[in-house]
Amino acid sequence: MPRRISLHPTARAERGNGAGGNGRYWRILCLCEIGNFAMLRRHLGRPRADQLVLDAAARINGICPDMRIAPSGRALIEISFERETTELAAADIDRLRKAFLRSLDIDGERFQLQMRFGVAAAPSGDSDEVRLAEAAESALEQAQAENRVVMLDLSRTDLAFDRLTLMRELPRAIANGEMFLQYQPKIHVRRQAIASAEALIRWQHPTRGLILPGDFISVAEQAGEIGALTLWTLRQVIADQKTLAADGHDLPLFLNISGVLLADEAFVAEACEILAHSDAKIGFEITETSVIRDPESAIRHLHAFADIGVTLAIDDYGAGLSSLAYLKQLPARELKIDKMFVMQLTSSNRDPLIVRSTIDLAHALEMEVTAEGVETPSALALLSVMGCDMVQGFLISRPLGIDAFRTFVADEAKLQGAGAVPTSFIRPESFWKRA
Repeated sequence: MPRRISLHPTARAERGNGAGGNGRYWRILCLCEIGNFAMLRRHLGRPRADQLVLDAAARINGICPDMRIAPSGRALIEISFERETTELAAADIDRLRKAFLRSLDIDGERFQLQMRFGVAAAPSGDSDEVRLAEAAESALEQAQAENRVVMLDLSRTDLAFDRLTLMRELPRAIANGEMFLQYQPKIHVRRQAIASAEALIRWQHPTRGLILPGDFISVAEQAGEIGALTLWTLRQVIADQKTLAADGHDLPLFLNISGVLLADEAFVAEACEILAHSDAKIGFEITETSVIRDPESAIRHLHAFADIGVTLAIDDYGAGLSSLAYLKQLPARELKIDKMFVMQLTSSNRDPLIVRSTIDLAHALEMEVTAEGVETPSALALLSVMGCDMVQGFLISRPLGIDAFRTFVADEAKLQGAGAVPTSFIRPESFWKRA
């Protein structure tokens, strides 16, 4: 788990050796959210409120013109830049925080944007963009909970959690309700409506704060707790789906299934038993590499899930050793293209070819296709031309807690009922260009 760094100007936390004299620098990714967006939208109306990210981006650009700024949602801005040390980065973020303490003139009236900052820092030699993005997302989640700036330093491996300690704490965490779910919607491109959502598990540790899934999922597998964790997730997803159904929204919900469990007879039997006593519309997301571990058992159990009505989706397609031999044997109805191809769709010559061929292959196998990591209208437009069925990513929504997700679904349903196009689909390309 990366370290949390105080951004208070008097703080002097230990830093990594990122001095510019030796040619090293730090890559910074900051997610900046308008915390009081809902209140401002009620006062200003949706059309004007949807322009607030541009107002905020303009203020950021005026303070730090070298920062690369990209609105990534109704109330979210992505900021990326480089600094010689994390302390310099922290100072600049603190300048932005203080700048937003001043009210903003909006059409002749003064309003204050209550900004939250989730920041991740990685040494220049760390090229893992996905981990940097996940760390920034986790920092923002904690900033939302604690109403402050949170910065995560990915270089501090010496402060990583002791895996043995995490193994001992996992059963207690599950029993004590420290785990919680967030939901990220998938949007059907042609219908321009929410098609389903993916459940993402999080661990809010009582003393260590938010623990990244990458730090505890593998631990759960090694500790033999992944079955209990997944069954808890399954029961919670079913309960949340009933809540959504009571709101009038009958949406399929998907959860991730570890490859370890596809060969576990006891887990499969209990999961089937839980589903048999529920009329929930549930989907499982699995990776091809999980099937390759034990193909015979995995394929047999996946057919058992499909036989009781579970929708199966192949996750992270293209990120591992994709095998057509296994792909044709799986009873999957959805294929998800890994975000590493989608995020470079409009800036790479090869990625569009890979994505287009994958979409054609999936359709030939009678599967729908979901593109993960969709962040700009230009990527969405290209995917639509290619025939992609569904999209998922920050252009639509970040992962949301169940209450926020219910609000999101209700808002989109109102737009759909009024015959309007959801706002994520109607913004001009200029809205998303970097300042």
